[in-house]
Amino acid sequence: MTELSDKLLEKSKEAFIVGIELYNKPTIKYRVEGFSFFICNSWELMLKAHMIKTLGDNSIYYKDKPDRTLSLESCIKKIFTNDKDPLRINLEKIIELRNTSTHFITQEYEMVYVPLFQACVLNFSEKMKQFHNVDITELIPQNFLTLSVSMKALDNQEIIAKYPEEIATKLINSNSYINTLIDENNNKFGIRIDHYHFITKDKNKATSQIAITKDADVQVKIIKEMQDPSNTHKLTAKTCIEHINKRLKKLNINLKFTMYHFNLFTRYYDIKSNIKLCYVHKVYDKPSYTYSMQAVDFIVDEMKKDPNNIIDNIKKSLTKK
Repeated sequence: MTELSDKLLEKSKEAFIVGIELYNKPTIKYRVEGFSFFICNSWELMLKAHMIKTLGDNSIYYKDKPDRTLSLESCIKKIFTNDKDPLRINLEKIIELRNTSTHFITQEYEMVYVPLFQACVLNFSEKMKQFHNVDITELIPQNFLTLSVSMKALDNQEIIAKYPEEIATKLINSNSYINTLIDENNNKFGIRIDHYHFITKDKNKATSQIAITKDADVQVKIIKEMQDPSNTHKLTAKTCIEHINKRLKKLNINLKFTMYHFNLFTRYYDIKSNIKLCYVHKVYDKPSYTYSMQAVDFIVDEMKKDPNNIIDNIKKSLTKK
């Protein structure tokens, strides 16, 4: 490795650590903008160090401008040549945020982009190890790689009331688009943080505890049925199949997953009875069903275990019943 590559790598490590430390400080209000700047800087320096090591010193300069080094966008295209790679899409979206933050940004962008930030941190750690044999956890403790997250959800009505129409529309559309991309990609693009609360009488199964009393100043209601399935279970059987086929293609599993296969899985694994995977709409005499992304994950995971035989095995098992 050349001296220039060494220097770039050291600066990359420092930029990464500064970005993590800045984001995890609760008193910093500039942390979304600051993190997006430093994480992009750390990736650019790290990728240029990799290019020098594998392609030579001249590889990081523009051919027609030998005194100017490549932009991060150009480095990404040279190294991650697949424009459908979730890691590459993740970086491109964060670059867009960095560029936006030089003009204007709202604090609510944190709620939109934190799944991308978390994935970006883990992707960086992985590529540092792969490209440079550097273990990030030797520089910063593993637990600090988990970003401190705002627990407040994005409220569209609050956004509309708080900001001018143009800004509110952009923020709401960005949130919707990012969520769609998260659903369509794996955890290299975004790591969604969901919280589920269940009632159990076994304290050993609980990570936190609450008590219910009639004397409390603030009243609560126990909800036993899942609320707003349009957010948690928004996939039809058809869209599930589309997602499954995309995943199977990425895994090089040569099978066209059809509605027939989907019905086999729902019957064999009793998916329609699992509230985490399926929601039953009982508005009309004949119920209808929508599914969560967990249902897609579950089916793909089962397919991965034995892609060549699982369909036949399920058919045989159902025939015996």
